[in-house]
Amino acid sequence: MKKILLLSFLLISVAAIHAQGYKVGDLATDFKLKNIDGRNIALADFKDAKGFVVIFTCNHCPYAVAYEDRIIDIDKKYKKKGFPVIAINPNDPAIVPGDSFEGMQQRAKEKGFTFPYLFDAKQEVYRNFGATKTPHVYILSKNDKDLKVEYIGTIDNNYKDASKVSTKYVEDAINSLLMNKKPAVTYTKAIGCSIKSKG
Repeated sequence: MKKILLLSFLLISVAAIHAQGYKVGDLATDFKLKNIDGRNIALADFKDAKGFVVIFTCNHCPYAVAYEDRIIDIDKKYKKKGFPVIAINPNDPAIVPGDSFEGMQQRAKEKGFTFPYLFDAKQEVYRNFGATKTPHVYILSKNDKDLKVEYIGTIDNNYKDASKVSTKYVEDAINSLLMNKKPAVTYTKAIGCSIKSKG
């Protein structure tokens, strides 16, 4: 009986650790998800990338909507420097119909997204990362096939008003990485809506 209880405890502990997702310094696993153009995209497809700005976001959340223009700006600024934005919608459209694949296509067209917008249909990728909010940012650096988590958190320090931002966490982190330096700030609390999941 003790062995069974111990085994159950260990399994629960492993599950809990997995549920917490990545920490700064961890190596991330690549994934393949459907883009709004119908193609399946993996990080390995970006041969010349130095890293990635993986952002879990969606169509309906006011926080995500408030950051859309800034996400486009980050992609335009850093894609050519080797750090493209990869946006992922982790929400279950059965819970939020506006976050359907068709809704993603429409939103991307309306806003002129310059980056891939992928659908985490099985809701596995966001769980692997440990994302809890939309938007939730993970900056990865690429070294051969290794994808190292360098920063986790929010985009900047004022979601309400872009003109009043005084600290651009994501841009600061990427700038440091481009100079082969560790970001001064590697973790901030993600501000946004909770990810909508059945499980």
